[in-house]
Amino acid sequence: MLTSTVCAAVSAAGLGIALVTAYRKRFRAAIRLAAWSLIPVGLVMTGVVDWLTGLVLKPTVWAGFGVLALSALLFLAGRAADRRGGGRKERRAAAGAPGREVVAPAASAPSLGPARRKKPASGASGASGDEDFSDIEAILKKHGI
Repeated sequence: MLTSTVCAAVSAAGLGIALVTAYRKRFRAAIRLAAWSLIPVGLVMTGVVDWLTGLVLKPTVWAGFGVLALSALLFLAGRAADRRGGGRKERRAAAGAPGREVVAPAASAPSLGPARRKKPASGASGASGDEDFSDIEAILKKHGI
């Protein structure tokens, strides 16, 4: 009962401020204030306020929140233990069981070998561009193009 009275008073005060704001020709702000001030009365009329007060004042509800918090802490502790102590893969490797490798051992090595660079001719400045085209021409000739 007290919560309904408080919500009605808050809404009435908000609507009064909205009227004063509209009187000052700030209609957009007055509309926003009226919308915000009608929320407490709407919550009381729908029963949300009674549900919230019943929720807050019941000890079984708080015990339920405690159980949920304990469950979340246990999940976090389990994840921390997996990170710190190693996961399944490390335990399997320690036990000697064969496991699948995710990446091939030589996957980081380049497959084409080291790049070969020809040194440019000592007197020609544009020789490096010609060498690049000669490589391309050789490749095209090899494929019959």
